[in-house]
Formats: sequence, structure tokens, C-alpha cells
Amino acid sequence: MTARARVAAVDLGASSGRVMAFDIAPDRMNFTEAHRFPNRPVRLGGTLHWDVLALHRGVLDGLRAVEPRLDAVGVDSWAVDYGLLDATGALLGNPVHYRDARTDGAADAVHARVPAAELYGVTGVQVLPFNTVYQLAAAAGTPQLAAARQLLLVPDLLGHWLTGARVAEVTNASTTGLLDARTRTWSRELMARLDLDPDLFPPLVEAGTVVGDLLPHVLAETGLTGPVPVVAVGSHDTASAVVAVPAEGSRFAYVATGTWSLVGVELAGPVLTGAGRRANFSNELGVDGTVRHLRNVMGLWLLQECLREWGDPALGPLLAAAADEPALAAVVDAGDPAFIPPGDMPARLAAACARTGQPPPTTPAAVVRCVLDSLALAHRRAVREAADLSGRQVDVVHVVGGGARNALLCRLTADACGLPVVAGPVEAAACGNALVQARALGVVSGGLAELRALVRASTGLARYEPGGGTGDWRAAEERLFPG
Repeated sequence: MTARARVAAVDLGASSGRVMAFDIAPDRMNFTEAHRFPNRPVRLGGTLHWDVLALHRGVLDGLRAVEPRLDAVGVDSWAVDYGLLDATGALLGNPVHYRDARTDGAADAVHARVPAAELYGVTGVQVLPFNTVYQLAAAAGTPQLAAARQLLLVPDLLGHWLTGARVAEVTNASTTGLLDARTRTWSRELMARLDLDPDLFPPLVEAGTVVGDLLPHVLAETGLTGPVPVVAVGSHDTASAVVAVPAEGSRFAYVATGTWSLVGVELAGPVLTGAGRRANFSNELGVDGTVRHLRNVMGLWLLQECLREWGDPALGPLLAAAADEPALAAVVDAGDPAFIPPGDMPARLAAACARTGQPPPTTPAAVVRCVLDSLALAHRRAVREAADLSGRQVDVVHVVGGGARNALLCRLTADACGLPVVAGPVEAAACGNALVQARALGVVSGGLAELRALVRASTGLARYEPGGGTGDWRAAEERLFPG
């Protein structure tokens, strides 16, 4: 085994990107944030785009900040969105943002060709209006799609610009709605039925594969000394985050929090049942042959949009005031698609409360408490349904990602679930990204259990015990979801 390694974890989120520098030994890891940069969508001609060139610039600036020595690089990001390349390899416009309205009605068009139940039986992916398969249906007949010769999901696109390689890492590819969840391969049958050219989709690789070295011009621009391999990590940020869940054993649920909350359990195989489809659970593929059986919950996007509407006030005082607000005075369905677009979130929350006969929150503190109570309630429902659908017993809930630093959300989640919550690490996606790189380099060995032991040894964790009030949460759930 190699004694130690220095790797860069590129972790791209919906509002910012970061390059984290990790120093990893077999028994310990340390990390620092080398560079953080904004991820600002751009609306052009009525369409919301990602500024992927600015993201690429941020990645290069981050790699420059960790020079001169680097042993590997890995990239993870959000799911479903993609860039299209023409026959020369040129990018055909900036990728469209998953919150753009172009997919309105696209799911119906897809299901007219492949019924929803049949699609789920192959892919195991929950119906979300922005899934890649629905984005491609919305793009049908456009000049861009007609000219496209290759589709690369966002982390694979950034990896292509770093190495020249064109691949699709499996964890992110599994969110497209075009991958067979049982075989972990593209479903050519689905592509044929949806008139999609299978040559558009690149070869699949599993996390841990070295896809190439940094190109000479990248080395020159960043000041790095080559060769520097780029490792395909769990390129879906949730897949990397779940690698870094500091669990002992298998009887745990996770809540990977950020703009979204991804709530579920880790399994050895997909659950492709009618009950799973009706519950709108996904079977996203994970690292080391695992499956993330989970539900997407709207997450801290609800809070982020409220803060933006209020002019970005300091969050700390708002959380302190929210803690003093009456519990469960008003709750909303945090999975309601009405909350997906950007816009006046406090008004939409008030309207949702009014529709369900609840008094809308009228102060910022009350709105924040409504959001956090609603997220905790959604976590409760998803944890319980994940356990019921999979047969997996859950003894503890691990909250990782940005929400792990929100003590009120963690405490409410423990109360709602009636289970202890272990919070941390905050930078879970970057940690999982770096650990998969380190294993590929031979610095660490073993499976997920060994990687998670390294997380426990290297990061501070907080524990929240449930404080009672199970009946109150049950009553709130029945009020919001009767029957």
C-alpha cells in the first residue's frame, strides 16, 4: 500500500462549487477548502441554463490552489443535467437547468410510449419532472439534439475537459431513467422505444475507475506536475455523500441534506415493486455495487429561497427565533412539485398552508419553523417507508451534508423519526469522493465499512436523541396526508 496521498475532490452543488484538498493516510484524513466559487444559473431567451464554463474555470482555479503536488482528482455534482457535444467535440450550448419549465408535460409524453410502471420496473427511478429521460423528450426535434453526437452528464463533462475521456459513471447515470437498475447497464430497449440514439450515451464505468490523466494544457494552466490521474468517483454527489456516512453496520438510514434532502437506506439490490413506485422511491446505484433506495425531498431549497426573498438575512438569529416558535403550527408537503421553481417561496408556503386549512406563518421565524418542521416530517415519512419497502431495520439516522450543521433541523428529525440522529460530516460528498480516490491509489483498502471507519476516526460528529412527542408528529402527518 502507498503510505499517503494528496487528492483534490471537486464537489459541485446547485449554488456553489468547491475544490477540497485531502491528505489521506491509511488511518486518518485531513482536508482543507482550497477554493470555493459560486454556481449562478443564467436565464437566456426564456431558458434557465447552468454556466458550465464558469464552473470549469472554478475547477481550474481550485486545482491551481492545491499545486504543486497532487496525486489524483475526482469530480462529483448534482444529477440528471447534461451537456451535448457535436461531431467535433464542441459543446452545443450551456446545459439547461433542471428547474427550467421546458419539461412541463414531458413525463406524460414519455409514459405514452413506455408506461410509468414499466419504466420503473426497468430503471427503478422515481418520477421527477426533470429526470434526464424527460429532459430529452422535451428536447426532441431541437437543432441541438439533432446535431448531438455525445451526451455527457455534468460531472462527466467536466471530467472530459480535464482528460479528454468520454464516459458515464454509473451512480449518476442511474438517475437518468435510462439505465437498467438490475444489470447496471444502459437499457437499449428503452432508448429504442423512445427514439433515442444509443450511440449518444458513452460507455459506463464504475466508481474507482481511473479514466485518464490531466491533459497537458490543464497541467500548464494549473501548475501541476503530471501525470495526475482523474478517478471516476461516485459522481452523483449523493453517492459520494453516502460513502462518507459514518455508520457502523447496515441498520441505518441516511438523510443527505443540501439543496435537496435524499432520504433512504443502502441495499444490495433494487426494490422494483409496485409499492415502491407508488411511494415514489428511487433505486439509485451506489458505490461498490450498492443501491440507494431513497426518496427526493425538496430539502433546504425551501429555506434558501425564503432567505433570498428576504434579502439574505443572517441565518443564526432566525434559527434561534424559530426554535422558540410553536411546534408543528403549520406544515407543508416538502415533496410538492409546486416548490421546485425559484420564486417567492414564503408566499407559496403560505398558499400551501391555506389550501390545507392551516393558518399560514406570518413572520420570518414562523416561516423558518414551518420549513424545518415540514422537512423533519418528510424525513420521518421517508425513513419509515424506506424501511417498510426494503425490509431493512433502521436503528439510527445519519444526517450528512450542509444540513448536518443545522442543529434545529437535526433535533426535529430525531424527534420526528423517534430515532437517534448522528450529524456529520458536513462535507460528506467531498469526503466520499476523496476516499474512493484514495482507495483507487492504494492508500486505503477494504470496502465501505473500512472507508466509513476512516470517516469516524477523522471527523467530529454530533448526536441528537429523540425528545418524545411521537404522537404530535403522527397527528401532523395524518393532518397533512389523510388516509
